[in-house]
Amino acid sequence: MKLPYYKRRYAIMALVSLLLLAVPFIKINGNHIFLLSFDHKKLNLLGVAFDAQELYPLPFLLIFLFLFVFAVTTLGGRVWCGWACPQTIFRVVYRDLIEGKILGLHRRANRQKQIDYSKKINVLKKIAAILIWAVLSIVAAIDFSWYFVPPEDFFVYIQDPSSHKVLIGMISIVAFLIAFVVMRLGETFCGLLCPYVRVQSSMYDRDTIYTIYDEKRGGVIYKDGAKIGKKPLGKDDECIGCEACVAICPTHIDIRKGLQLECINCLECADACSKAMDKMGKPSLINWISARESQGLGKTRYLRFRTIAYGVMLTFIMSALLIIGSSKESMLLNITKSNRPYKVEKVNELFRVSNDYIFLFTNTGDKGNNFYFEVDGLDGVKIATPRKPFWIDSKGSSQEIVVLYTEDNLAKAATDTQLKMNIRAYAVDDENITVTREAIFTFPAESAFK
Repeated sequence: MKLPYYKRRYAIMALVSLLLLAVPFIKINGNHIFLLSFDHKKLNLLGVAFDAQELYPLPFLLIFLFLFVFAVTTLGGRVWCGWACPQTIFRVVYRDLIEGKILGLHRRANRQKQIDYSKKINVLKKIAAILIWAVLSIVAAIDFSWYFVPPEDFFVYIQDPSSHKVLIGMISIVAFLIAFVVMRLGETFCGLLCPYVRVQSSMYDRDTIYTIYDEKRGGVIYKDGAKIGKKPLGKDDECIGCEACVAICPTHIDIRKGLQLECINCLECADACSKAMDKMGKPSLINWISARESQGLGKTRYLRFRTIAYGVMLTFIMSALLIIGSSKESMLLNITKSNRPYKVEKVNELFRVSNDYIFLFTNTGDKGNNFYFEVDGLDGVKIATPRKPFWIDSKGSSQEIVVLYTEDNLAKAATDTQLKMNIRAYAVDDENITVTREAIFTFPAESAFK
């Protein structure tokens, strides 16, 4: 016997929930697989640590996530909404598990029936449901905070809440929003407030599989948007009008009316119809199928221009992320030239031309190192200051005033000359840490020596 959709859906929800709880604790080479820390000004992505000046992978990651959801929608309709969206998971936990299974306020098979609050016991059960969900909302908010404040820091900060009011405030606001949206707005959020709903229709085509009522077999229930009755009027129409599909729908729609904005592709109506039709030895009138197949126009084409295009874009972005992660530098160097283009002075009967710079070194590695640099690609240019290596702690920075000079005549021209050179910075005690940046050395016109 085929496993009902709702059981498969609940299993996927459980896996998603466990994954969201576990991700903040998973590390690779001492770095989180995902962490956007505003406190430490860093991004951890797939075990690679990026400094605040290296957040260029973040746009790629966001684009990848959006395109992935769009690709899934093009293939399977709103499976994200019905099977993996945190809002839907929260509603299932609150409505079906806490209010339904644990407290018995209603049955999953009839979600349209209102709770009878004239019974005192139901009022007490509702209060218990609110309290239980309030605690779970705080847990969810704390888990959300771990993506921005790593758990190892969080458990230290929480011991001194008065010194970490922003963190406590963020958790409180998020917990309140989760509790309010889940308990008060419910599925109204999906149909009216979720921005994704507004763009989903543009991703559907004839080969998108989604929840479809078979009007050819079942018969017409709605004509010109108006309901003609509980069951169709045709003699051979198979829909028996039990409306089990309507009673179980979490978004309170009748799937027999056709594709609707509120449908989240949870397929609970398909399970309800299967149960009813099985008693008559017939297949379900509601299926997860494409419009092409439902209308008898051929088999669903899973490989088509849209899906191939999404696949190519997702592959390109993932490749870019992998390349960025593998080529990530263990140190950063920003070079800024001073406002003074150069200085000319006479030292030991020789003319000396010097240029001033500000070098900002950032050690993005996991340990402290001694750093220094050298000039490549421009013979005759030497380092005046600093004269020796300097120490930078892990994740630390050092701003150095750098003076480069030459006593050679590097250019003979009537105007100032911009000479290109390379600055190779490196860790003295680790030959694997090195970066190269291009810089300009300004050499004056001949008139400057007179």
